[in-house]
Amino acid sequence: MEGFSHVEILFNFDQFPEHDDFREPRPYRGRSDLPPVGVFAGRGPRRPNRIGVTCCAIESVHGRELTVVGLDAVSGTPVIDLKPTMAEFRAVNIKQPEWVSRLMSEYFQP
Repeated sequence: MEGFSHVEILFNFDQFPEHDDFREPRPYRGRSDLPPVGVFAGRGPRRPNRIGVTCCAIESVHGRELTVVGLDAVSGTPVIDLKPTMAEFRAVNIKQPEWVSRLMSEYFQP
């Protein structure tokens, strides 16, 4: 990972209880001010495949030890895979609903 600024991390949501019914759309994150969406229209942990993905800044690389900033997972979460972030694989001209921009404007606030 030396020389890369970011890494994509795939991980397993192992610390959340499993739910077996994902058929009905629900308000995103339980917020009544957001529209109901299906399970694959969100990025939350309660999903049938229980796999999460996030892109993090690399703080340091020391041999096989990687330190990142911005990992959106609980400490101790099993990591499935790491992929260096490459500009050629990143999407361009991203389009998303207005409510997502509204939600994300406060998502990482303390």
